[in-house]
Amino acid sequence: MIGYWENEEATKASIDATKWYHTGDMATMDEDGYCRIIGRFKELIIMGGRNIYPVEIEKYIYTHPKVEDVHVIGIPDDRLGEKVVACIRVKAGEKLTEEDIKEYCQGEISHYKIPKHIIFMEAEAFPMTVSGKVQKFKLQETISEQLK
Repeated sequence: MIGYWENEEATKASIDATKWYHTGDMATMDEDGYCRIIGRFKELIIMGGRNIYPVEIEKYIYTHPKVEDVHVIGIPDDRLGEKVVACIRVKAGEKLTEEDIKEYCQGEISHYKIPKHIIFMEAEAFPMTVSGKVQKFKLQETISEQLK
């Protein structure tokens, strides 16, 4: 990639002086040289100096048999910098409580990664792009206001 079409600012922000393109994705590489995308730098939650990858929490919560969809975000916290929030859509006909999710996570993911708040939402409440991806930055704005 040479750059963004007629957008010098975006080009400078993503392509460095040595011509490396920075996608914003976080990845790991195994001993065989295979890469695995584990999240996005913009979505990284930093809580009390700990780096939390939302995708890790999402993957676990998705395994709950009553969860249809989940998106994990960080919202501002005066003491720790950010706190973890899970926005969940429950499968049709099912019921879940915040305590159900917290108990499900207990002992399975690190205690500091367990969401402090769990918000149950309908599908249409998730802000989406035209291509069908959740706009997490808009979700953060909405939830931050809601939890003030």
